[in-house]
Amino acid sequence: MAKTFTAPFAQTPKTATAIATAATSSLTTDAPTNTVELLTAGADGAILTKLSAIPRSTITASSLVLFISKDNGTTQRLMDSALMEAATVNTTTAIPVTAFERYSETTPLRLEAGDKLYVGSQVAATNGIVFHAEFTDY
Repeated sequence: MAKTFTAPFAQTPKTATAIATAATSSLTTDAPTNTVELLTAGADGAILTKLSAIPRSTITASSLVLFISKDNGTTQRLMDSALMEAATVNTTTAIPVTAFERYSETTPLRLEAGDKLYVGSQVAATNGIVFHAEFTDY
């Protein structure tokens, strides 16, 4: 294969959201249940620089999980988690945001072309947990 010595730069900033309601289980396998597709990396790959989640209603403490798939979702490998603390959502308080802290502008997650990210919560949330990603396709 021909080599290139020109550095690739991320080209197209994007955002993605997904809402998880049912409890994700079967984490000890490559086929977890009740995951939701968050994003698909572009034809030349992508970098994820931010991943966070916010509950849409009062919630108990919940383990939020992130999976990667290289085969269109057939195999989903657990790759990260974050703890969403219990929160009461009402009209007089701010809704807390839970960040997956491994990913940032200086430490992005690098994705190959076509990689898919899936998210979930190990605790069911009737009104849902909204996951938000900021990423850039190459």
